[in-house]
Amino acid sequence: MEKKHGTAIVLAAGQGKRMGTSVQKQYIELFQRPLIFYTLQTFEDSRVIDDIILVVGPGQEDYVYQEIVRKYYFTKVKAIVPGGNERYDSVWNGLKVLKNGALGEEAKKGYVFIHDGARMFVDEEILRRGYATVEKYRACVAGMPSKDTVKLTDEQGFAKETPDRKYVWSVQTPQVFEAELITEAYRKLMEQEEIHVTDDAMVVEQMTDIPVRLFEGSYRNIKITTPEDLEIARVFLRAGIEK
Repeated sequence: MEKKHGTAIVLAAGQGKRMGTSVQKQYIELFQRPLIFYTLQTFEDSRVIDDIILVVGPGQEDYVYQEIVRKYYFTKVKAIVPGGNERYDSVWNGLKVLKNGALGEEAKKGYVFIHDGARMFVDEEILRRGYATVEKYRACVAGMPSKDTVKLTDEQGFAKETPDRKYVWSVQTPQVFEAELITEAYRKLMEQEEIHVTDDAMVVEQMTDIPVRLFEGSYRNIKITTPEDLEIARVFLRAGIEK
């Protein structure tokens, strides 16, 4: 079967308030490279991905183009667009690039990999598993089985239920969809007066009747959110450099 066009929407518009730094987390440097460099490099090198849409903080488009895209020769980045107030606004801004045909008809009929820029340890194996899964199921998300027992609580904080751990996964990105499916789902979502979604899978779950399949990501595929995550990232990077 002929490979379909793969577009990555990389979200790098977050404020990163929990990091506690004056620099947004995606621009913090590790081993003389900003965090977003490592994320983009994986997509740039991937045989699964053809184009990248980079979503950044409003007003940062020129800076990101000069200091990241142009500086590090990320040739697959075909569009840099401003993010919105919420994550779903940022994703929609990225999807509109596809919807408007800026990347061509192949991209509109291909697959979309929506990824948090702060998950810098995404790798080619994860992307390939995502591609294979979306080919079969149309909508899928990366994740890993929970290592911990999970408790559901009531409003007072008392344990109410303990789900069977074999059914509990921690969800990651990329979240991968047929481009037409996720674009139409988001179009419907943006028409709602009240929006309560925390990831792209929820959009498909709420706006379509298509079930979302989980596929294996990696326990290394962490999201850099806090200073502690940054220390873990240093360890992972150092181990890779010393191989």
